[in-house]
Amino acid sequence: MPLTGCETTSPPEVLRWRLAYPRYPPIRGRCTYRPARPGRPCSREGPPLNADPETQLRLLDVQALDLKLDQLAHRRRTLPEVAEVESLAAEHTRLGDAEVVAQTTVADLEREQKRADADVEKVRTRKSRDQKRLDAGQVTSPKELESLQREIESLNRRQSDLEDAELEIMERLEQAQNEAETLKAEREKLGQRVREVQQSRDAKWAEIDQEAEAARVRRSELAGQLPEELLALYEKIRASQNGIGAAALRRRTCEGCQMQLDAAELKRISSFAPEVVIRHDECRRILVRVPDSGL
Repeated sequence: MPLTGCETTSPPEVLRWRLAYPRYPPIRGRCTYRPARPGRPCSREGPPLNADPETQLRLLDVQALDLKLDQLAHRRRTLPEVAEVESLAAEHTRLGDAEVVAQTTVADLEREQKRADADVEKVRTRKSRDQKRLDAGQVTSPKELESLQREIESLNRRQSDLEDAELEIMERLEQAQNEAETLKAEREKLGQRVREVQQSRDAKWAEIDQEAEAARVRRSELAGQLPEELLALYEKIRASQNGIGAAALRRRTCEGCQMQLDAAELKRISSFAPEVVIRHDECRRILVRVPDSGL
């Protein structure tokens, strides 16, 4: 049906959106977007926080104490004495194990020597008995005499072999005993060194722990003066930003990420009221304005 007169109709809402924003699809459903108010920071995490400038500076003091505590903990873990004690203790354990093996070898050889001594003694006793019979002329039969002489010769050879084996065992036993004694002396000497290094480590640990305790007490005092929301935000950022949740804006530079802010960002920050808690758009840390911020 043809249109009559000059009557016009408005295009549908979707068409109006596409005409105004051809590059973006229309948003269907309830719109939750609210434009940022002039003079307030744009926050991706929710509404901005407010804290007077003195409180924000106190947050930097808390951050400094947290960094100090982190440094003290790192220093405590990485003391040269810590690694030395671990290395010496491992060597001490190794020497102890080697000493046990050496002592076991000594005990085995001592038992082996006793058996060899007993075998030699048996042959000697038997040979001595046969020799006495031979010397006493108790054997008159030529055949029995010849048999006795052959037995004595066999016992002589047997005794010689057993004594050679006995001598070899004695040499091995002496070597094992020397090794066990050497290992014991080394282990005892190393144990003394371990105790000395442990004492040095413990003394340095005590100094670090004392310094850390003082920092924790002061940190607790300062943190108790901060608003709960500000402290919670700081802790959340600090946990995800390598221990740094707040940083000073000094000479146009964020001391958290060491990035220099451009003119537009500085102008934006300058427009904020002093009590507004701002965050660096790049590293997302809390950015505290100080006298030499360069604004």
